[in-house]
Amino acid sequence: LASSGFELVTKRTRKREFLDEMNLVIPWSELLSLIAPHAPAGKTGRPPFATEVMLRIHLLQQFFGHSDPAMEEALHDIPLYQEFAHLDAGMTRLPDESTILRFRHRLEKHKLADQILATENDLLIQRGLLLKTSTVVDATLIAAPSSTKNADKARDPDMHQTRKGQQWYFGMKLHIGVDSQSGLAHSAVVTAANVHDKHPLPNLLHGNERRVYGDSAYASQKTLIASKAPRAKDFTNQRTRRAGEVDEVQRAKNRNKSRVRARVEHVFAVVKRLWGFTKVRYRGLQKNATRAFTALALANIYLARGRLQ
Repeated sequence: LASSGFELVTKRTRKREFLDEMNLVIPWSELLSLIAPHAPAGKTGRPPFATEVMLRIHLLQQFFGHSDPAMEEALHDIPLYQEFAHLDAGMTRLPDESTILRFRHRLEKHKLADQILATENDLLIQRGLLLKTSTVVDATLIAAPSSTKNADKARDPDMHQTRKGQQWYFGMKLHIGVDSQSGLAHSAVVTAANVHDKHPLPNLLHGNERRVYGDSAYASQKTLIASKAPRAKDFTNQRTRRAGEVDEVQRAKNRNKSRVRARVEHVFAVVKRLWGFTKVRYRGLQKNATRAFTALALANIYLARGRLQ
């Protein structure tokens, strides 16, 4: 066994506490049964690493925002990562960036990230944590590089610009539907930034809602809501300024709705602040959608970790 001289240090750091907690609540067996059929056969060449090892490394990337090369170096530098990934400290070979990249490409090719989100949500439903009575919808911008100083001399064709307030943004949008009671995301759609928030609305509803909450971008979308959830009432915020006058009654109603609608921001806070998904890392919507769906699945587990233990 490798010896560093610090084995007798007993302090449990916050990072170790976090990884130990997530290790307990992540449904490893369900996720492995989902990914294992697509694992490489390994009939020739070096034997492949175990699927569980690669899944754990992939989740470490989501937790700490590492790129493929940075993840390879972190596995060599940080023994805690080796421990979480079930890598023996005395191993002569650790997964390199190409191995990590190929595992991510496998998830993209077979569209396993959205299945990971669905699998974890099924677990939350079985535990009674995802009630699905009403849905809060919202979208957030994820920035992409707008520079053309690259080999292609062009921006990512899947990304577009949009204006919010008095500022222009270039990138993509992450649209999510969140359960109004538990505050957990049950659906998600990734689009270019110039797609209006209302267009993916039917894809964010599961159909059994009694109420649909959203900000003023979803105002007066009763037809779209009824197309997927016919029993749902429109509880989206309505515009309060008409003909230069402010409707104080409608403003008070919006304020009451916003107390429920604010729960969607908790999911965005985990994805963008804790997981660091404020900028895209890859070119193309599909690659970034894989990261987004995985990040949402982990955000649900993180937000429900106290009730899952």
